[in-house]
Amino acid sequence: MAGQPGLFDVEERYAALSAAGDPLERLSAVVDFEIFRPVLEAALARSDCSRGGRPPCDAVLMFRILVLQALYSLSNKQAEFQLRDRLSFMRFVSLALHQAVPEVVSHRVV
Repeated sequence: MAGQPGLFDVEERYAALSAAGDPLERLSAVVDFEIFRPVLEAALARSDCSRGGRPPCDAVLMFRILVLQALYSLSNKQAEFQLRDRLSFMRFVSLALHQAVPEVVSHRVV
């Protein structure tokens, strides 16, 4: 049916982005962001999740968001908007269409 989303629509759009030379895809291919996980986890003060509350966002995902903010000069609010709006940004941080975009909150270090 016309106008109804197809099973492979997102994959076709990702393929079109790749064919156009998505710079974020190239960056992901060159930089293994997972090597930063131990350092990020050690640097983050995480609360004990056993007492309930919202689970923390993935450290590498948030690091990738910081990379996007630095590359594109985005504020926290703009980063959240662009992550909802742009397929290339979603793919770069490994968010599927059905996943919620994490809140990008600036923390002041005292």
